[in-house]
Amino acid sequence: MFALDNHTLRRQGVLILDGLTLRINAGERVALLGASGAGKSTLLALLREQHPDDIAWCPQHAALVPALSVFHNIYMGALSRHGHLYNLCNLAWPLRAERHAIGALCATLGLSDKLYTSVDRLSGGQAQRTALGRALYMHKRTLLADEPVSSIDEHQARQLLDIALSQHDTAVVALHDQQLALDCFDRIIGLRNGQVLLDQPTAQLSLADLQPLYLAA
Repeated sequence: MFALDNHTLRRQGVLILDGLTLRINAGERVALLGASGAGKSTLLALLREQHPDDIAWCPQHAALVPALSVFHNIYMGALSRHGHLYNLCNLAWPLRAERHAIGALCATLGLSDKLYTSVDRLSGGQAQRTALGRALYMHKRTLLADEPVSSIDEHQARQLLDIALSQHDTAVVALHDQQLALDCFDRIIGLRNGQVLLDQPTAQLSLADLQPLYLAA
């Protein structure tokens, strides 16, 4: 489904990806691991460019509209499914069907009491739940997510990842939590300094195997 062949990327003279080659097949659940600056976010952006219309996207910094409610931010995941008039109606007077569907999703995400709260009044974890909800509401078969649960406690993060993965056939997710990667994904791609240092099924890996990803080059 995704492919890169000896891909090198520089930005302002800085090497971001260095001869990166990989394949990700439909149906795989892949975790991206590596220290900050390893190239995970850049890799996700490249993958997204390959199938922009087929991707549910959950960016690292949420990219929510602060003045709008949780409902409206999640509804944005459905904008491409409807016409302008329908979308305008839901901005001004949310329709019953959308209220019901998004309300049910918020209950699953632990946001029931925040449905009509503006995003600028949410905690970091609640904002991340909202961003994940928007991705889920896109109703796509493939999820790309960049640190979607980094501000959420470990137990709840596992629950949210399980929900997200259950609703997508294919997923590529950048994480900082190594145990979550081992527990929830089929395969781990480990990056260091823009290169693939590790690419193996999680069944063959332990926490100790992941530590070289975080060592200084």
